[in-house]
Amino acid sequence: MSESPLGTSARVRPGVIPEQQGLPDVDASVWDVDATLLLVEDDAGDALLVEEMLSDSELDAPLTWCKTMAEARRFLLGCRTPVCVLLDLHLPDVHGLDAVRQLVESAPDAAVIVLTGLDESQTGLSAVAQGAQDYLVKGRIDPEVLGRAVRYALQRKHAERSAAAMRAGQLIAQENARLERALLPIPLLLDNSFLVAARYEAGRAHGLLSGDFYDVVQTSDGAVHAVIGDVSGHGAAEAALGVCLRVAWRTAVLTGVSQREKIGLLEKILVAERSDPHVFATVTTLVFPPDRDRVFVARAGHPGLLLRRGKDVGWVEPEAGMALGLLPGAGRWTITELELSPGSELVLFTDGLFEGRTGPTSRLGEDGLLAMAGRYGALEPRAFVDALVAEATESASPYGGLADDVAVLHLGWKANA
Repeated sequence: MSESPLGTSARVRPGVIPEQQGLPDVDASVWDVDATLLLVEDDAGDALLVEEMLSDSELDAPLTWCKTMAEARRFLLGCRTPVCVLLDLHLPDVHGLDAVRQLVESAPDAAVIVLTGLDESQTGLSAVAQGAQDYLVKGRIDPEVLGRAVRYALQRKHAERSAAAMRAGQLIAQENARLERALLPIPLLLDNSFLVAARYEAGRAHGLLSGDFYDVVQTSDGAVHAVIGDVSGHGAAEAALGVCLRVAWRTAVLTGVSQREKIGLLEKILVAERSDPHVFATVTTLVFPPDRDRVFVARAGHPGLLLRRGKDVGWVEPEAGMALGLLPGAGRWTITELELSPGSELVLFTDGLFEGRTGPTSRLGEDGLLAMAGRYGALEPRAFVDALVAEATESASPYGGLADDVAVLHLGWKANA
């Protein structure tokens, strides 16, 4: 660049890339005055004077000098320490506000202070609008002003990061609430003759709900239809697919599709909507006829059921077909009829309930779940469900907590309804 307002000099310390410096491994969340300072300036005289002012300030931070944006981006790519960049806008390989845009894009966590000429105040303001934290006019810099600007820029960047993290947390909470409303609907019952107790527990702290879903619908003939399912994987895509399957199932029930046809329909929708061909889903569907003495069960790769008769709890394994989406079109699903004595109740769940670790190399397992359920046989439906989830969660907590989401669905006719 042309003659600088800060003067000229040939004595300057050039910067080197991080792997040559052997930078220490520092937690990027630590934003304080010990951050690395990067000067991006092609004029050696300006670079020298900035270095001297920093040495006269109260800052105690290493300074690295890069002459081009390309050098600066290479440095920032490998730098693990918090960085404050002092950026000149007139570089050999980039000019003006493009320098700010390129730097912010390549190092979004870096605090940026733009160095402008005496007649470029408006440009400095524009640079702040582009993502810089501050600007300084070269002819008016002194050690105190420079030190204060670096401190403020680092604090502003820290505040921006904290605000962004808070907004992200709020968005996750809002998305979680929307997915919960879609995955965990209010049962559609025509009267109070049938009792439903349900529970969903996310298996990862602060995580989105995944693809576990359930639903209960009573049709005009008095029959009660229920479904519980589990889409493989975790995250928003799996949750959205679970919502899609649940809504499709409810639509199929209300339009009179048969139980076996509903499972085939769910597989077709799964295959059409999944983003990964390896994604599959397990499903159990039930139909409780209004005569109340039996239930029809269809299983597609899903775990068995708990059958409650009074205080006794047993494990039921109706015949199961292939999980949905493993071999599209090849699945064959059997409808099993189970007799229900008066007061009998069924408990459905996803595998997260019994797959949590109870030791370094052990899991609760189906046998452990049955034994646990037997201890709560005298409890009412809601308390029974809560007790199962609470103990499964507690037993897994020393070993990282539940590894998967848990859905539990307790179903049965009311005795006196």
